[in-house]
Amino acid sequence: MTHQPYLQLRDVRKEFGAFTALSNINLTIEKGEFVCFLGPSGCGKTTLLRIIAGLETPTSGSIAQASADITRLPPAERDYGIVFQSYALFPNLNVSDNVAYGLVNRRVDRTRINQRVAELLKLVGLPGSEGKYPSQLSGGQQQRIALARALATSPGLLLLDEPLSALDALERVRLRQEIRALQQKLGVTTIMVTHDQEEALALADRIVVMNHGVIEQIGSAMDIYREPASPFVADFVGKVNVLPGSLSGQQLSVGTFSVALPQRLTQSEEPSATRAVKVYLRPEDVLARPAGTSTASFAADDPHVFDSVIEKIEFLGSFCHVHVAAFAFAPHKLTVYLSLNFLTEFSLAVGSPLRLKLLPERLRVF
Repeated sequence: MTHQPYLQLRDVRKEFGAFTALSNINLTIEKGEFVCFLGPSGCGKTTLLRIIAGLETPTSGSIAQASADITRLPPAERDYGIVFQSYALFPNLNVSDNVAYGLVNRRVDRTRINQRVAELLKLVGLPGSEGKYPSQLSGGQQQRIALARALATSPGLLLLDEPLSALDALERVRLRQEIRALQQKLGVTTIMVTHDQEEALALADRIVVMNHGVIEQIGSAMDIYREPASPFVADFVGKVNVLPGSLSGQQLSVGTFSVALPQRLTQSEEPSATRAVKVYLRPEDVLARPAGTSTASFAADDPHVFDSVIEKIEFLGSFCHVHVAAFAFAPHKLTVYLSLNFLTEFSLAVGSPLRLKLLPERLRVF
């Protein structure tokens, strides 16, 4: 018997007149997985979520949930709960009636409804708030109620459409952690749409990176961050230095700096040809030492070591974005991450010389 994923999208396409919002989307999601659709505004991620929910109809392609074809099924006949960015609570209904809405529609016994509402409010950390109205709750509390309402019917699939974007930074982080803990506790298959890369990296088992209606890459947070499949993914997920260079065989040159790359990074149909490339380098993949401190790993004759000078320091709390001018890379500048402790310990400031070491295995070349 062949394994069937819980949710399967095959060649899903969506056109709005002459505009193609989604092009040939193929995706499988396993039962109990937490998947994030990540991408900039207008990339098609919300359209894809709405197609899964039945709120939009695909132009072509098919969707199967628990081995059943749901492509043309109306929303009311699909097995999911949904939480919107705007909470979408009924302002004229109290918390209890908001949470119970789906259960009332299914004509569940009132005693059972009251039990389920109390159970869910405890689950989302708001026990005893049955009689309150949405206007009496904070944004974070309203979103917890929306989450309880989405889970009330024990759906097999939970859909979250940018559920945290209207909240302040602290509440966003707090609720993010609670959603993940709740999802793991219930084991409910979850799809969340977000444009916030930090959110996706922190929450998802797998991330689906989208751009212009296509999937650029699918993978774990570590895969997406460490092994980006395209320049777009490298640029969109995390902070990165982008440097123009040239590649001849395995030899990479940026400015006057030259380094041999591991074979897996330089596979090419024309291994002997020199070609223009873009080099993507994460700020944390450059190691630093104060100039003048000589260690075995920072030897002056090491081809991966080069000198620079600090031009600007952006204070971000426990660590800083440090912008440096590296003589070998001139005129291109680099940003590196340095801890506040490191800067303080060695009395580093704007104008201080800095010895840097590049980790070639961490470079991405496109």
